[in-house]
Amino acid sequence: MANVKWALDPTHSELLFKVKHLMITNVKGEFRTFSAAIDGEDFTSAPVTVKIDTESVFTNNNDRDGHLKSPDFFDAAQYPSITFTSKSFKKVDDDEYTLTGDLTIKDVTKEVSLQVTYGGVNKDPWGNQKAGFSVKGKINRTDFGLTWNAALETGGVLVSEEVKIDAEVQFVQQPA
Repeated sequence: MANVKWALDPTHSELLFKVKHLMITNVKGEFRTFSAAIDGEDFTSAPVTVKIDTESVFTNNNDRDGHLKSPDFFDAAQYPSITFTSKSFKKVDDDEYTLTGDLTIKDVTKEVSLQVTYGGVNKDPWGNQKAGFSVKGKINRTDFGLTWNAALETGGVLVSEEVKIDAEVQFVQQPA
């Protein structure tokens, strides 16, 4: 199995984010449309690529979603995708790994590291080989040009710079 390919199973995957609002609570959102691929059998050496549709951002509030799609944030009209391309996938212990790669938001590319828990491989009732991963991490949104904010009367800012990432992803092995 030298040329094993894995594709994201979107019906069993989610990509969420959380941002502190008013410095007191977290507001969560998700990207509803994204794809990912792993190109190889050995996950520790296989390239991982992710493509996220910025237009698919959803926070359960139409006005906020519109603002996130605007030039103040993702500028979805000019930058329709966020991408991630792996550089390394290193074992930390047992089923814990660190995935490092280049994240591109708008026209800014920065190296980020994410914590990954490998859930294992199993066959579904229809004979498809599946692999599961939990991914967590955080980025500073201002590093990627997402700098919009508003000062609060009481001090602090409306939206924190730190964005927490939380994904549950399942991949299906592709036919040879």
